[in-house]
Amino acid sequence: MIPSIHKRGSETIGLIRYLYGPGTEEEHIDPHLVAAFDPLTPDPGRDPKATYEQLERLLDQPVNVLPASKRPEKHVWHLSVRAAPEDPILSDEDWADIARRMVAATGIAPDGDEQACRWAAVRHADDHIHIIATLVRDDGRRPRRHNEARRAQAECRRIEADYGLRRVAPGDGTAAKRPTSAELHKAEREGREQPAREELRETVRRAVAGATSEEEFFDRLTAAGLLIRKRIAPSGDLLGYKVALPDNRNGEREPVFYAGSTLSPDLSLPRIRKRFSSDSDAADRSDRAPSDLASDPAPSGPATARRRAATAVWQAVLVVDDGEDGQVAAHIAAAGEVLDALAKTSAAHTRHQLREAAFVFERATRSHIKAECGHDRALRQAARDLVYSGPALGRGEDGATTAMAIDMLFFLVTAAAHWHAKKNHAQQATAARQAAEHLRTAYQAAADAPLGVLYQRGRRLSQPLRQKQAAYLRAAVPELAEQILAEPGWHALAATLADTESAGHDPAALLAEAAGRRELQTAGSVSDVLVWRLRRMADLPGHPTAAVVPSTGSRPASSRPATQPEQPGPRSARL
Repeated sequence: MIPSIHKRGSETIGLIRYLYGPGTEEEHIDPHLVAAFDPLTPDPGRDPKATYEQLERLLDQPVNVLPASKRPEKHVWHLSVRAAPEDPILSDEDWADIARRMVAATGIAPDGDEQACRWAAVRHADDHIHIIATLVRDDGRRPRRHNEARRAQAECRRIEADYGLRRVAPGDGTAAKRPTSAELHKAEREGREQPAREELRETVRRAVAGATSEEEFFDRLTAAGLLIRKRIAPSGDLLGYKVALPDNRNGEREPVFYAGSTLSPDLSLPRIRKRFSSDSDAADRSDRAPSDLASDPAPSGPATARRRAATAVWQAVLVVDDGEDGQVAAHIAAAGEVLDALAKTSAAHTRHQLREAAFVFERATRSHIKAECGHDRALRQAARDLVYSGPALGRGEDGATTAMAIDMLFFLVTAAAHWHAKKNHAQQATAARQAAEHLRTAYQAAADAPLGVLYQRGRRLSQPLRQKQAAYLRAAVPELAEQILAEPGWHALAATLADTESAGHDPAALLAEAAGRRELQTAGSVSDVLVWRLRRMADLPGHPTAAVVPSTGSRPASSRPATQPEQPGPRSARL
């Protein structure tokens, strides 16, 4: 259950007309009172003799009896309370009880206070109510509303428990604004996959991922097809921006613009500029000219960009595990840019899950811990590389390196979830865990083909060579060796160990290093994890060429009955 305290207003009649009217998108159905400060309060929704003006005069009476000089300029208080989509439809009596609890919790009308503010709760949809109140008590004093938003959130958590509703993680005021009911209804009526606000937020996030200047950022917005309106100071300085979808119009057929700051707190122009300036600062500290950042040569293709991204992401995992809070916050924010860039350039069979992962992880990128930008330069450069290397086809080497990058991102997102949980950032931790589940599914789609190729190679190794690889395994990770040998993915790992030796590496030493970089006990398939770590560390192709790899058949399914003579192939996901 989500409470939203809206900006205070100066006209009670205007809000009453909105609450009882059809709504901006005609989404209001059967507007009526469910509760009020006085049981005899007129209800223009159900009583044909009652008028909006009568309700206004009754609510505003304590304001109007004050001398004009002592009346507050903005005396209209407005709170909406919304249930989750999966919650059962509550009755009017339930919503009436919720309204009384909310006005008591926020200090508008404490229990037993006969001189409290006047208020009324209007229901015009199944899933929410609006509470309107005037901020002058009957005794002429102002209500005590200290920390009203936090108290409203706390009361909603108690209401959820009492009514058996979906338990919402407590917020901290850093979340992006949710779409309004009008925006949701409009999107549904127009057949949009998501409300315009969310589509714009996703598009702007992708535009800023890895960008190094305002010019580049706005060029990307234009290329994405957005309408842009800039706010210019008399001096000519750029103060802010707004964006709109060309086909999202209001009743006057004008584009509906949203300021960057209303899409998300970190998409305001000043906050975006901090990313650009921190890139230049980091370049300065490393004795590089700021312009070098924008002129770094782009990778030769999607596969190279994904391999570089995997390396940067793995280094970020180590920072999130052990770094200072400000550095960790910066790396988590930059991880969102990498996710956005990977989703933007992904192949069709992974695109949906990567987009969903980026969408939900956005909530995990912000908290009250200030990010020390500049430390995240490697991740932001990785995002830039992904964008400028172009889209991947999802086959061959770029398909394999996509699986490698997703594998590393899973660890980074999981580490972010653990860090947020330790800091009691409930919403951010939940968002990171949700993103990890989407990455798990995307990994399954991306990894199946390249691991299938490696599996077939491992199956075709000679018996002495397989025994040799098993000996390397037992020498490097004796505590995990028997578990790995029993996994379907062992054959892919054996092929990879053979590749590392052919490339001139010491397989046992490299395997010990790969296994020691982070714990493996929680991995679904330890062999899959080690395959990608080894291939990245030894700079091996993610997807061996057809000249080296037998082309007969793909990886057998893990569900193959154990009674068949063939051993089951590795699972399509290790996560």
